[in-house]
Order: sequence, then C-alpha cells, then structure tokens
Amino acid sequence: MKKLIEKIVTNSGKPHMVGDGFRVFNYIPGAGIPQERISPFLLLDFNPEYDFGPSNHLRGVGVHPHKGFETVTIAYKGSVAHHDSTGSHGIINSGDVQWMTAGKGILHKEYHEEAFSKKGGPFEMVQLWVNLPKKDKSVTPHYQELTAAGMGKIELPDNGGVVNVIAGSFNGVTGPAETYSPVNLIDIKLNEGAEITTSVSAGHNTALLVVNGSIEVNGEIAAEHSFVLFENKGEEIQIKANRNSVVLLLSGEPIHEPIVSYGPFVMNTNEEIDQAIEDFNSGKFGVLKD
Repeated sequence: MKKLIEKIVTNSGKPHMVGDGFRVFNYIPGAGIPQERISPFLLLDFNPEYDFGPSNHLRGVGVHPHKGFETVTIAYKGSVAHHDSTGSHGIINSGDVQWMTAGKGILHKEYHEEAFSKKGGPFEMVQLWVNLPKKDKSVTPHYQELTAAGMGKIELPDNGGVVNVIAGSFNGVTGPAETYSPVNLIDIKLNEGAEITTSVSAGHNTALLVVNGSIEVNGEIAAEHSFVLFENKGEEIQIKANRNSVVLLLSGEPIHEPIVSYGPFVMNTNEEIDQAIEDFNSGKFGVLKD
C-alpha cells in the first residue's frame, strides 16, 4: 500500500538568520508540525542556495551549548567548519555530513570555512536535530564526520541519478551513520524523468524535503522547497522527478517519551532542564573560545 500523504507544506514563512551565516526556513516545528508528531526529529532548518558574498569575517554561529540530542548538518553547497569543547575540529564540504551527539553536554561553534568565506559562492545546507532516548541523553559527546565518498550509494539505471544513504537503509543499502534509535536519512538526486520506489515502515514518522527541483510523490506534486509529511499508513513511496531534483527523505521510529525543550537543551522533565542549565553555568560542558 502506498504511504498516504498527510500534508504538503509549500511555504514555511520568511527566512530568519541563525547567527550571521545561516539563512534558514524552519519546517520542524515551524510548519505547524509538533515535535511529538515527527519524533525523533526535533528541528529541521533549511538554508536554500544563497550567496553570502566574499568576506574576511567568518560568518556563522558563535559558541553555544547543546544537551540531550544530536545535530546533523548536511552540506549541499559550500563548506562549514566547527570546533567544540572536547577539542574536536573538522570541515564538511559539499556532500559531507557532520553528525554531532551532544549527549551530556557540549559547547560548539559552526562557521563558514575560511577559504570558502574569502571566495564566497553558493551556500546550501540542512540542519536536523535528532532526539536521544532518555537512556542515552548522558552519553559522552562525540562527532561522526561522514564524507561524501563514504556514503552508501545506489546508482540508478539509465542515468537516472544517485541515492546517498546517510543513515539507516534504502533498498538494501546501508549508510555509515551510527544512531541511537532507528533513523533513515537519505539524499536522493534524480535526473528529469527518473523514478524511484522504496518502502518505509508504516510505524516510522516519515517526511521529505524537496531541496531542489520538482517531484511527483505518490501521485501528488511537490514543488521546490516543499516539505511532505506522510501519514503513518502504508509503506510504499514512489518519487518521479519532473525536472532535475534533490530530495531529502527522513524517517524514524518514534521515541515515546516526554519532550521538554529549553533552547539548546532537550530533556524529559523540567527538573532535568534545570540541571542542564546548572551544569552549563558551572562549566561542566567544558571551555571553548568564541
């Protein structure tokens, strides 16, 4: 049975700036999609292609804390660097993914990589927040740097395009990301006229973002920058590209636990939020210079 579509969001309001380096539209929870409805996903910010211009100032987001969840940054165009309070540092370029597990608490900063910033050019990114189950909210913070070359790959026949499996599996191919609950995160690039079919568990909360192009999904048109939320009925998803298109497909097994959010902290109770604030203020997240 085809997976039914609950709604297609064609406009997620006006873009807003995150720091001075990310010009984003918010789809989760900004498009009227509660975090509980799309669990384990807590947030989806999309920076559609935008040229910030050359700069000697490294645009981005300064030092800030996270606790209790994971941040996933997907680079479509441009380059992003990061530092954190564990001493880790890295750079992701087009096709790469940075998967950070904040766990028991971390400080980090993200900004346009220096050479890219000086040159300028098209910049296109997605950032997801993925919740952690209660039992894993105090894990030691760590990064997974997932390169374009290391993704699970499916080359479609007849020059139809390519599928990059970041996490979970897609038509029998698995991705490199290690997750704390079942999550599928799939980057799909389709050439005009190409079609692809896959199955996603009816129990998974499932959605897709049309990063570029225009598609027909299970018989309905989804234009560029549309966000498609599926019902938890049916399993089959059919996608046809009306023109060259890039699609991000995400699904995950819901975490049936309370969600209590306070800015960069996501826990299960108000008391745990209070403890997170106390831990941050007392320096337990480490030190990182802006």
